Amino acid sequence: MSNIRRAFEKGKAFIPFITCGDPSLAVTEELACAMAEAGADLIELGIPFSDPTAEGPVIQAANVRALRGGATTDKILETARRIRARVDTPLAFMTYANVVYSYGIERFAEAAASAGVDGLILPDVPFEEKEEFAAPCRRHGVEVVSLIAPTSHERIATIAREAEGFVYCVSSLGVTGVRGAITTDVGAMVRLVKREKDIPCAVGFGISTPEQAASMASQSDGAIVGSAIVKLCEKYGEDCVPHVARYVREMAEAVHGA
Repeated sequence: MSNIRRAFEKGKAFIPFITCGDPSLAVTEELACAMAEAGADLIELGIPFSDPTAEGPVIQAANVRALRGGATTDKILETARRIRARVDTPLAFMTYANVVYSYGIERFAEAAASAGVDGLILPDVPFEEKEEFAAPCRRHGVEVVSLIAPTSHERIATIAREAEGFVYCVSSLGVTGVRGAITTDVGAMVRLVKREKDIPCAVGFGISTPEQAASMASQSDGAIVGSAIVKLCEKYGEDCVPHVARYVREMAEAVHGA
């Protein structure tokens, strides 16, 4: 069983996201370890990019802060290595095609695997172009996670058949960010995936409260939360770790009980 699949082994998975280097890479390491301790089943580590097209203003601002603070792909790989030395929770990088291209796809895949990272999520790479990244990653044991959106419709079956690790179900149209209500029929998306392949489906974009997380997890295999956590990092800066840990524990308990 792949390490990513292991995140869903015990039931519903809670998957938090943080932007590496916001507020600093030292805090990123402590955040990841605290989130694992608080019940995170898989941790998404965002590698900042200057033009993160899938992100709303909260995560865009975090990308800017991290880049201004000197976060680089090499430094983030080293941070991931340190995190892996301290926790065995599955890890996935979330970033953009340009970041991986500029580093070199094969070199990036090898470095990510060497750092103990299990997966890669590239929201700006369409399914039709995924293999360019997936093939080198596969050689090094890193799974490229596919995303499906409410508009994917007839493509969902095709994407599901070739999916690795888990399927990231985008709950809302538009960019990441906290939403008051999620109206997408997530259950229908999940059923379409499962009809093609027995693979976990986790829902992200817009989830911020334990009630939303439990609702999304009840219709899928897990919930992904980013913007609400990044907001805490912005609000508390270098002192954010206990606040994030408390939030993650509350959200993880809601998901695990769904």
